[in-house]
Amino acid sequence: MATLAEKIELQVVTPERHILSEDVDSLEMPGKDGYLGILPGHAPLMTELGVGILTYHKSGETRYLTVMYGFAEVLPDRVIVLAEISERAEEIDVARATAALERAKADTPKAGSTEADWDEANEAIERATARLQAATKAGSGSGAGSAPRAVQHAAG
Repeated sequence: MATLAEKIELQVVTPERHILSEDVDSLEMPGKDGYLGILPGHAPLMTELGVGILTYHKSGETRYLTVMYGFAEVLPDRVIVLAEISERAEEIDVARATAALERAKADTPKAGSTEADWDEANEAIERATARLQAATKAGSGSGAGSAPRAVQHAAG
């Protein structure tokens, strides 16, 4: 009888670079429709990724990455994340991320804007918020506070 893996090989790759390659105890990642928790021995699956924070646990430590869109393949002993954009929390420039969030909020569409304009504004706010949250959780930022909510478009 085969034994269950005790660790998961986690690979995170973007078109620009290889972000991470580590054996981890567990992880949570942002799927398109919500977060997925992965433990060793997980059933195989493919999933589309959304925007959020990939959290992984290793030797009693918790570490964070941003993940923005892409796909993940989950196997019992390995997770491969192919993200459009990803960065380690400690690499995030908090001042720059805060400025990006402020710009995104200032660029909120006006009355009469298209649904696509609202979607684009919400995505920009969501990306900037994920970056600030990851930096804050990792302790590389200060004052980011709680995440602002995305702009809500009231269809009337």
